Amino acid sequence: MALETVAHVALAEPSLPEVYSSVRVSRSPHFWRRLAGFLGPGFLISVGYMDPGNWATDIAGGSRFGYTLLFVIMASNLMAILLQSLSLKLGVATERDLAQMCHETFGPKVSFVYWFWAEVGIAACDLAEVIGSAIALQLLFHIPLIWGVLITGLDVLLLLMLQRWGFRTIEALVIALIGTIIGMFGVQMFLSRPEYGLALHSLLIPSRDIIANPSMLYIAVGILGATVMPHNLYLHSSIVQSRKYERTPKGKREAIFMANIDSVLALTVALFVNAAILIVAAAVFHRSGHFEVAAIEDAYKLLSPLVGAGFASTLFAVALLASGQNSSITGTLAGQVVMEGFIHFKLAPWLRRMLTRSLAIIPTILVVAFAGEKGTEKLLIFSQVILSLQLTFAVVPLVMFTSSRKKMGEFVNSYGLQAVAWVVAVLIAGLNGWLLLQMVMGV
Repeated sequence: MALETVAHVALAEPSLPEVYSSVRVSRSPHFWRRLAGFLGPGFLISVGYMDPGNWATDIAGGSRFGYTLLFVIMASNLMAILLQSLSLKLGVATERDLAQMCHETFGPKVSFVYWFWAEVGIAACDLAEVIGSAIALQLLFHIPLIWGVLITGLDVLLLLMLQRWGFRTIEALVIALIGTIIGMFGVQMFLSRPEYGLALHSLLIPSRDIIANPSMLYIAVGILGATVMPHNLYLHSSIVQSRKYERTPKGKREAIFMANIDSVLALTVALFVNAAILIVAAAVFHRSGHFEVAAIEDAYKLLSPLVGAGFASTLFAVALLASGQNSSITGTLAGQVVMEGFIHFKLAPWLRRMLTRSLAIIPTILVVAFAGEKGTEKLLIFSQVILSLQLTFAVVPLVMFTSSRKKMGEFVNSYGLQAVAWVVAVLIAGLNGWLLLQMVMGV
């Protein structure tokens, strides 16, 4: 009966119908050839885990608290692996994305509220991308920040061009840009000469100060929000369906297995990038006594003199630009998924992109105009805290749906997985509640 329910649900129109089942996968008996066809969606998702918002929180955390918050990055990444696994499983098993499933389960009124908050989260993410890309353009080409913000609105043309060439082209560009970021920070790590032993200890062993120190907690929750992206949970459940696997129980089992490998590989890369940013900030700024370096511009200016390599700052800016452009692509796709899934409303991709980007450009211009370029630093970190506050709205339904045999059939979460998933959901909600309390009390 459960399998019949899953099959019945799958009859409705899939999300992102233009890419649904559009990427062929190999039927070869060789494992690696079959796996190659499934590689891609996880790397699109991983972009959200290394976007400019991560840079702001990682730089602030590293310069102010040294290596201490590396454990938060590791814990956030493990949570991300679990939640993205649930997301892709929901998409493959039910052939519905998370937004569609919310609409079908909660009805249009509740779904509208969920859609609103999802759009707030996407706008906050886009805000970080706008600021990051504009800062990179300013650092590399000396373009005034306000003009850089406006130029970022043109990246919609790039996305439209890529979509005409197929979903695989988008994935290839994203992976190439991720490779650029890895290369840039690999060199930065070498140049900064960090204390690897202390960094490894901080990565694996938590410090009680993370909870006891309100300032550290604020940055820690910002890192959580920058790492585990709520809109990625909606997006992954949709784009995992882009593969042309057999829509049978056996085909779905293989698709889930392969997609999990793709996701873990991609998020491991994201872990390296996030850890590298914080380690470089700790090794270069915290070690030299520059404890208040939180602005990306300040990090750029100080990097070359403190590291002793003239090209260090340029590598930093190139990686930042690659990060911002990557995030723009996935932000557009996520916007389409939540709008179509929650409220069943479709917009042309270019119009959807311009709407989302306008919501990010307008507040950024206002902040630059009235608070100056230094205001972008606080806006970046605040955007990541907003993302963290949105997480509960996505995580709780995701865990609930994937734990329902009626919706998932044979792919339902095991009791052990349900327990771990609910612990993660409660932990995220608890951290956000603690953060709100600290903010209300003015700590």
